[in-house]
Amino acid sequence: MKRIAMALAVSTALTLVPQPGKSGAAGAKATAAPSVVQSISQQDKQEGAKAHPQLVAEFGGAMSGPQTAYVEGIGKTIAVQSGLSNARGDFTVTLLNSPVNNAFAIPGGYVYVTRQLVALMNNEAELAGVLGHEVGHVAARHAAKRQSAATRNSIIGVLGAVLSGALLGDSSLGQLGQQVFSRGSQLLTLQYSRGQETEADNLGIEYLRRARYDPRAMSTVLQSLAAQNALEARLMGTTGRVPAWASTHPDPASRVRAALVRAGTGASGVLNRDAFLSAIDGLTYGDDPKQGIVEGRKFVHPELRLGFEAPAGFYLVNGTRSVAVSGQSGKADFTTASYAGDLDGHVRTVFAGLAGQGQAAITPQAIQRTTVNGLPAAYGMARVQGSSGQLDVVVFAYEFSKSQAFHFVGITQAGSAAALNSLYASMRRLPASEVANVRPRKLQVVTVRNADTLQSLAARMAYDDARMDRFLVLNGLSSTSRLTAGQKVKIVTY
Repeated sequence: MKRIAMALAVSTALTLVPQPGKSGAAGAKATAAPSVVQSISQQDKQEGAKAHPQLVAEFGGAMSGPQTAYVEGIGKTIAVQSGLSNARGDFTVTLLNSPVNNAFAIPGGYVYVTRQLVALMNNEAELAGVLGHEVGHVAARHAAKRQSAATRNSIIGVLGAVLSGALLGDSSLGQLGQQVFSRGSQLLTLQYSRGQETEADNLGIEYLRRARYDPRAMSTVLQSLAAQNALEARLMGTTGRVPAWASTHPDPASRVRAALVRAGTGASGVLNRDAFLSAIDGLTYGDDPKQGIVEGRKFVHPELRLGFEAPAGFYLVNGTRSVAVSGQSGKADFTTASYAGDLDGHVRTVFAGLAGQGQAAITPQAIQRTTVNGLPAAYGMARVQGSSGQLDVVVFAYEFSKSQAFHFVGITQAGSAAALNSLYASMRRLPASEVANVRPRKLQVVTVRNADTLQSLAARMAYDDARMDRFLVLNGLSSTSRLTAGQKVKIVTY
């Protein structure tokens, strides 16, 4: 939920990274890009340039500095292996300030990866492999093949689903839930077919070979992504969460095996592990305080000075313009909208915006006024027919000033609206002392000492739960892994 108030108001490669003919610190000579170059069309360039600002905004903005320059250099090196162009300048590689594990590319030479996904990787070859996979989708024109003729020229259409669809899936909350959660949520990459994902993996592996990277890196990064997905699902107590980059078709385990077979178990090449770890040391990890922070079931936003807590059994997903609250007994969406001092009118306006095009308006019962933790509040409820039964829809709004209000939209099965009552009652204004104590997490690369063990290093992770599991997944290790003095590993600190 980044910079909400602002959103309402306005509704270079480093020499250390591979250059043409080189591959990272090892300086291994890369094979030339394919001689038959499919030049990026002018139309693709224009559409990509038009879509780029929106995509960057949807994923938390673009990062800058040495870490960005490093990622950009790797991305351009691998992109020229695709045959789309042999000019590095034809590609724009963006490191996104997002806590979501994601990467994607769009026609026109635009390639994106989130800082969270970069933090999960363990060497430069893995980064090149992920970016190569995404460029492979573009080179194989998978998006165009997945689109209907009516949307074929829309790059935004290429990106397909919004977070709402992934969160709600085919649940009993039905199409109304899709409508509610589609407002202001983060975009996801298009869900490609099983064959297209396999083809993109294979193309990424081929690009790694051409750039003299170890092609087995595609398999290891897929393994890390699968492990991260599984860990997050366990921590949230659900398997129905947002699918990340590694969980698309085919299933992660078979995808890891297939990538290793394709690369060859005896393959070799540049990994550049130490250079990669040095480059990402200090990278912001998890939520950026400027976008609000999720801590278990709690959400706090130090800039907006607000916070709330989800009921037991629910989990939070911090999106671009909203925070999704999801559980077995209901869903809720927290966001904001233009406000002119009329709280009752604000609730009615939100209800009016819930109905899809061509659908009957949703009219709430009488608007009720109350006070929540000192905040003026208003709420209303409407009962509507969902795809598999009746639903209760609640809009609960809070006035923070005469020009600023925030609200929840909650959806439950009919008669179960009380499941979200504690959520609505938890909204509060943060005191200055609490705002001052909000700290971002960051990635820290440390060198293993003789006395260090998996347990001692995991104990340094800046979490209250699952420290060992988080440490192992972050470093691509297992509980039986042996550490050696001088080895570099990642931990998460404040």
